[in-house]
Amino acid sequence: MNARSRSILSVTAAGACVFALAACGSDNNSSTSTSSASTPAAADTSAASGGKSGKIALLLPESKTARYESQDRPNFEKKLKSLCPDCTIIYSNADQDASKQQSQADAAITNGAKVLVLDPVDSASAASIVTKAKTQNIPVISYDRLITGAPVDYYISFDNVKVGELQGTALSDKLSADGSPKGPIVKINGAPTDNNAKLFKQGSNAVFSQKGVTIAKQYDTPDWSPDKAQSEMEQAITAVGKDKIQGVYAANDGTAGGAIAAMKSAGLDPQKIPTTGQDAELAAIQRILAGEQYMTVYKAIKPEAEAAAQLAYDLLNGKTPDSTTVNGKTDNGSGQVPSVLLQPVAVTKDNVKGTIVKDGFWTAAQLCTSQYKAACTAAGIS
Repeated sequence: MNARSRSILSVTAAGACVFALAACGSDNNSSTSTSSASTPAAADTSAASGGKSGKIALLLPESKTARYESQDRPNFEKKLKSLCPDCTIIYSNADQDASKQQSQADAAITNGAKVLVLDPVDSASAASIVTKAKTQNIPVISYDRLITGAPVDYYISFDNVKVGELQGTALSDKLSADGSPKGPIVKINGAPTDNNAKLFKQGSNAVFSQKGVTIAKQYDTPDWSPDKAQSEMEQAITAVGKDKIQGVYAANDGTAGGAIAAMKSAGLDPQKIPTTGQDAELAAIQRILAGEQYMTVYKAIKPEAEAAAQLAYDLLNGKTPDSTTVNGKTDNGSGQVPSVLLQPVAVTKDNVKGTIVKDGFWTAAQLCTSQYKAACTAAGIS
């Protein structure tokens, strides 16, 4: 992703097109939720047209990344229940444990799930879940993270190489503006088991290579753990030197928070060392407004989650999504997977109001607590 700044309206509109054309607190345990509430016919054309109900499993990977419980799960459940009031949602969060996710998937299948929406802890080992589902003719949607080496039915995510390019370009441009175009930087990547992390790394490394940015130290962060990212940054500060580091590439907002905590502990001012992120977490947007984190990548999760719910409902009813809904194909090592790919957006202090707040992802009231009120006012957010 390069540092073009697309309007969030285009992302939302793209998501809206997906829906029209197609017709994260910690939760450590599996749960089943059903809805019997009626929905106005105008908002529920699929249900009104006589679609059948059934059980659909939503299997998410972890809760350290705040988006899954605060955004993905509620948006998926709300959309699916509007489409199918009588459908049952079998929900599980694997807490970054691939074996636990395998057990949760097995339980969902045993419990009668007719579609699996699976965001894998481990992109490769999740192939066994797909294989078992296929033996029982259960379609699988690879959600957000690509499952590799297995014949999944659909993949829905963002252009993840573009995410890395956006992060790399934003940081490179900031280094140039600050007078240190070559860095050096510390690079804190995501979990090595997550295929998306590989794509973020691919996109960002390509930009840094093109721009001639020196990577002094680079780490892959198990489990996307902020604590591990903090430890990695502490090691980097010791190895590179407190006065040498000019910037930090952090693959998401959780790892950015860990890196920033390490800088503060070492007596470094994070406002002078630009740090990237991803996911537009509440704490990260507040850090951006306060100047402690330079940027994040905003991915409009509501369109992604709602599109996944629509795909799941269509598969439950034996429908093939419209060819214009599926806007690409992705090679997962087993074949070309029909894909719905949405576009991410780079966010800095300058466009928080015009993206995050305007889109309602976080409200001014949520962002502008007493600690950040002055920063919000400076950014024109009230």
